[in-house]
Amino acid sequence: MAGRFNEKSGISERIPLGSFNGMFNFTGSWQVDAAGTKSLAMVGHFIPLYKVQIAKVNLVLHEEVKRAVPYSWDPASLASFIESYGTHIVTSATIGGRDVVYIRQHQASPLSASDIENYVNDIAYQRFQDSKSTSIAAPLKYKDKDVTVIFRRRGGDDLEQSHAKWAETVQLAPDVINMTFTPIVSLLEGVPGIKHLARAIELYLEYKPPIEDLQYFLDFQIAKGWAPEQNNLLRKEPVCQSLQFSLMGPKLYISPDQVTVGRKPVTGLRLSLEGSKQNRLSIHLEHLLFLPKVLQPHWDAHVAIGAPKWQGPEEQDSRWFEPIKWKNFSHVSTAPIEFADTSIGDLSGVHIVTGAQLGVWDFGAKKCAAPKTPFLKSSRLHSKEVCMGP
Repeated sequence: MAGRFNEKSGISERIPLGSFNGMFNFTGSWQVDAAGTKSLAMVGHFIPLYKVQIAKVNLVLHEEVKRAVPYSWDPASLASFIESYGTHIVTSATIGGRDVVYIRQHQASPLSASDIENYVNDIAYQRFQDSKSTSIAAPLKYKDKDVTVIFRRRGGDDLEQSHAKWAETVQLAPDVINMTFTPIVSLLEGVPGIKHLARAIELYLEYKPPIEDLQYFLDFQIAKGWAPEQNNLLRKEPVCQSLQFSLMGPKLYISPDQVTVGRKPVTGLRLSLEGSKQNRLSIHLEHLLFLPKVLQPHWDAHVAIGAPKWQGPEEQDSRWFEPIKWKNFSHVSTAPIEFADTSIGDLSGVHIVTGAQLGVWDFGAKKCAAPKTPFLKSSRLHSKEVCMGP
């Protein structure tokens, strides 16, 4: 449906615009919103009165706008451009009134496609045929159906509950009910740095960070790598502790290697089976290849921040132990790892994860696998400065 909205707005982009997100109350990243949605529907009435549009076919931006495009990937300048000039140029606006119901079916909804169709028809009848229908602006969530229903009006007197009476008031108080756009980057062809601006706009529309945090979000959109590097992996089989899931079953060996990435924030991890028999579990870390600009004055190599402190879950807290197969054999710890070593009066700064290690605790017949992570502290940083987005 986002494609239809974009087509109606005169653009061919695949990422939904803010108007579409606002109609269905989408606030997360594009992928998160799409994954949580089973289907979308809308039903309503549009009363167009007139349309205004830019008569000039070949639009040209002011030189001031062109000069504001940064030549390189400069998060502060890119965020400033988007905040000042936006992402699209309005080329036309339709004036009138609209009374629309937007229906969002969540993934957990048990309704089939035909059920949703009947459901939408029922809502439309109650909204537009019944003279006593109410005018509700706030979204309603039908818990038994796991469907969110949103009533929205533009133009007219919204105090009129009846749709028919509301329609009579549109001419007295019209509003913008649709707009068409052109991407601002399409008017900046040939300007140095346009590729960086196009990527920044695409990331902004896809992940929807708050505009005041956009600079920090963009600062972390740099190349990433994995540690340890493939050519640094040990070829000789190391001595490792093991887990066993049944009495006669094979063993899974746990690599105890500490994987660290220095002053490069960790952005993800994966577990990998290694060794000639693919029976050794190792941990790999995804990390930024370069230090973001916002961190360089506080966390660069020349800044003294002390040694990392390794932190793991409480070893004896069996409440977090989960059996892998049978409760009498190996377990894994699901306890969260938090940095809790805060001195009295030391409430400033942040702790950043810079590594990981797998370990095995031995409880006789039972063994439990659990991770550890090192934290590096920076007293000069605050949480907003390390907001990394996706």
